[in-house]
Amino acid sequence: MEPRPAPLTFDSVDTAADFLLKRIAGPLHIGAPLGLGKPHRLLNALYARVESDTSRPLHLYTALSLDPPAGGKGLEGRFVKPFVERHFGADFPRLAYVQALKRNALPAHVEIEEFYLQSGAMLNSVPVQRRYASLNYTHVARALADRGLNAIVQKVARSPDGSRLSLSCNTDLTFDAVDAVVARGLPRPLLIAEVDPRLPWLGGSATVAPDYFDAIVTPPGPYPRLFGLPRQPVTDADYAIGFHASTLVVDGGTLQIGIGALADALCHALVLRHVDNEAYRDVLRALGSPRAEDDTLSPFERGLYGCSEMINEGFRRLVEVGVIKRRVVDDLAAMQRIERGGPSAHDLALLEQRGEFLHGAFYLGSPEFYAWMRDLPPDTRRAIGMRRVGEVNDLVGDIELERLQRRDARFFNTCMMATALGAATSDALEDGRVVSGVGGQYNFVAMAHALPDARSVLMVRSVRESGGRVTSNVVWNYGHTTIPRHLRDVYISEYGIADIRGRCDEDCVMAMTAIADVRFQQGLIDVARREGKLRANFALPATASRNTPERLAAALRPFHKSGALPDYPLGSDFTPVEQRLVKALAWLKSNTATRGAKLHTVWRALGAKALDREALERMDLASPQGFGERLEARLVSLALVESSRGS
Repeated sequence: MEPRPAPLTFDSVDTAADFLLKRIAGPLHIGAPLGLGKPHRLLNALYARVESDTSRPLHLYTALSLDPPAGGKGLEGRFVKPFVERHFGADFPRLAYVQALKRNALPAHVEIEEFYLQSGAMLNSVPVQRRYASLNYTHVARALADRGLNAIVQKVARSPDGSRLSLSCNTDLTFDAVDAVVARGLPRPLLIAEVDPRLPWLGGSATVAPDYFDAIVTPPGPYPRLFGLPRQPVTDADYAIGFHASTLVVDGGTLQIGIGALADALCHALVLRHVDNEAYRDVLRALGSPRAEDDTLSPFERGLYGCSEMINEGFRRLVEVGVIKRRVVDDLAAMQRIERGGPSAHDLALLEQRGEFLHGAFYLGSPEFYAWMRDLPPDTRRAIGMRRVGEVNDLVGDIELERLQRRDARFFNTCMMATALGAATSDALEDGRVVSGVGGQYNFVAMAHALPDARSVLMVRSVRESGGRVTSNVVWNYGHTTIPRHLRDVYISEYGIADIRGRCDEDCVMAMTAIADVRFQQGLIDVARREGKLRANFALPATASRNTPERLAAALRPFHKSGALPDYPLGSDFTPVEQRLVKALAWLKSNTATRGAKLHTVWRALGAKALDREALERMDLASPQGFGERLEARLVSLALVESSRGS
């Protein structure tokens, strides 16, 4: 293979955009990484060139086009706007094409095709819903080759000596996409890197020589902040699900988690299991877990190996406390000896020098998470390997080696709804609109069934509330399925665990009904009997009658007061006053969801006293002007009092 020519270098994204347009004749078929690795400024420069030029059709293939919240009017706007400016920075470059998509104003000659969306953000965007591609994460590279990908733009980190570039946050698809295109006999895509000094450096398999790219642009500072996901509070239901889930994790095993409050709760439970085992068991006892006295739920001695498409806040914490520490190497003979308990001195040296305890395909988190990634100790940095998504989300290559590395794997993901017969809805609504995407969920479910000692665990909150109406998330049937019922395995709600792998339909119905909210259990039973799936004399166990949010809140209240269950277990991006306001505004939203509730709340607010001046100042309501602002101030004051009662 002939050496590649040295890449061209630019110090302006506008110049780099001009270079791309000159090098590619005809329609642009451009790929950009999902999430953090997307070069916002370069994409905006390119979009500005083609937005009104119908002679240059643009087809952009990407996912997770992150956009800071815009706020809104009223109390939401008062809270969100100052937070967004502080958290993201006033100079954060919002993606121009995302703003056009949200307005349904994308030019006809521009198409944006995404395979995963920022959750719930694009339900009403017609161009997004039309061009959404429902793909397993591991099938995306193949689809890009099908579409004739002719360019990739990506944000990268540069080594201190300038000799290497790191794909850092997104090793997931770039390598595979290039290989897939070339394997079709098509020209290698034009690759342009945008260097971002704020992006954490990760070495090893994440790095390439500069000539991997055709051009490298290093725009001048100041450099906008990396997109930081605001960490959300963890509720009682979230904590209950996380603690039940933690009982399935085996010391010496393998862990995959997603993102969000449920994953945060699970990670906190695993941390507590390791650092304060008695407090951990006390929470399980309060939840009525049958495993509260199980001797295997001791602190982690061997530790876990993390193998997850996404590295996030939870993994940071698990590494810090020593839960994630089981190292693996890509050496079959060595792994065989290690797992049999007879490693040689060479094997132990290999583990120490080349072993890795955490593999991921991309990472995303808070500013605190990025600071941790930037300042990793050398030994920890060496133990984190960024891989292609196919290497993380699938069993490829040496299957026996991967089975040894991924022993006792537990793949934890979240779904929106689950049916009584074991199917899951995770990514879209029954009218076809996409909430997020399949991503890697199917990959991990399939892998759990392929590995001999693995389990797929789908976590689901038992109910949801909208418009003042409470609806069950455990349903008889739903008009969209993400995971089919023949792949059913383990479901967890705040009320317990339903192990339904290989179970017959009747047993599945019984197990799923037992983890449903008590208000919806009889409805499920009645339908199951009517459809011939449940015997006439079936009765739920007595413990299922305790599946109420009130009982759950009472059970966990002492642990909130003791500090064992903090509102933000992995840290918070909100100030203390903002944390109080988050709870208050959530209370207010719940208590104004219907016309009757709204009138009642407003009536109560008229007599509310301003006891938290700091919170009112944060909302710019300390000196309200006019009736509207005075009412808002009183509503906030009432909500602050009411939301603090359970603390």
